[in-house]
Amino acid sequence: MSIKKVIISGGGTGGHIYPAIAIASEFKEIDPQIDVLFVGAEGKMEMEKVPKAGFNIIGLPVVGINRAHLWKNFLFPIKLIQSLYKAFAILKSFKPDVVIGVGGYASGPTLIGAWFRKIPFFIQEQNSFAGITNKVLGPKARHIFVAYPGMSKFFPSEKITLTGNPVRKDLIDLSGKKEKASVFFSLKENIPTILIIGGSQGARSINLAILDGLAQFEKAGIQLIWQTGIHFENEAKNALSKFPNLSCFVSAFIYEMDFAYAMADLVVSRAGALSVSEICLSGKPSLLVPFPNAAEDHQTENAKSLVMENAAILITDIKAKDTLVSTAIKTMNDKNLLAKLAENSFGMGRPKAAQQIVELITEQCK
Repeated sequence: MSIKKVIISGGGTGGHIYPAIAIASEFKEIDPQIDVLFVGAEGKMEMEKVPKAGFNIIGLPVVGINRAHLWKNFLFPIKLIQSLYKAFAILKSFKPDVVIGVGGYASGPTLIGAWFRKIPFFIQEQNSFAGITNKVLGPKARHIFVAYPGMSKFFPSEKITLTGNPVRKDLIDLSGKKEKASVFFSLKENIPTILIIGGSQGARSINLAILDGLAQFEKAGIQLIWQTGIHFENEAKNALSKFPNLSCFVSAFIYEMDFAYAMADLVVSRAGALSVSEICLSGKPSLLVPFPNAAEDHQTENAKSLVMENAAILITDIKAKDTLVSTAIKTMNDKNLLAKLAENSFGMGRPKAAQQIVELITEQCK
């Protein structure tokens, strides 16, 4: 069977969306005639990001389980039933040859529908701790692509292939981009630079720590590229106006991440699956501050996978305010440590993840 139609389902965060887009782009690169349709969750960021990447998407009314306030889940079963019905209708109408679930709210109903309709489906698990949907449906999947070793505790070992996480192709080769990046960010090419990223919504503990440490960065002669998230941008800009000698590019969101990584000597980041994969692929040393409320604390597990290889430094969220800035400056001043972290980080990168996933799916669907 040659693949002509593909559904990719899931989303909710950039960590789910961008690997999905990378897989879709790889399918189109192999055969531009392949029709790729995304199925996401209504109101979530995939409904904006996927069309911007040039792909069609249909939203399901599905919502997640509110673990903090269980009484708010009274609509969950209704939305789930509605989403299952709509997912079945999409599958019947589109008639995909294969379905790929990347995690997130919409992935469950779509993969369940594929299972019932006997359509081959695959799972791409980005994190080192598998999500509930993927764990439940893993035994039914044709194959499962994982980003970290040791995932047999979640999935049947015979169905697992370690591929790494697919990332944007412009991050695979950063050579020659630093000069352009310095012009783009209005920063000096030869000044030590820290890239601060906390995901599209920002990371409040990281942002507050950086805010409190602006004077220390100014004194240390370090310049910053600071992605604040949408809720902290104005506060950051107001604070920076008091430090005229501190060079800093600040923005709610950075689309030109290849330039950001090319410019960075050190990255300060949450430990979401996508961020960790991008850091490794670009071979950058990093300070990782896992989001403590992530499902099953998977960000801490992601960070530990790098720490065990001496490829990153982990700082807990609760200690970020007191230690993040001082650790960042100390690390920047230790050239041997920076070099070792960078070398080990680069060694963990997997630049051909999307290509490997698509090739394996194609092979298994012959």
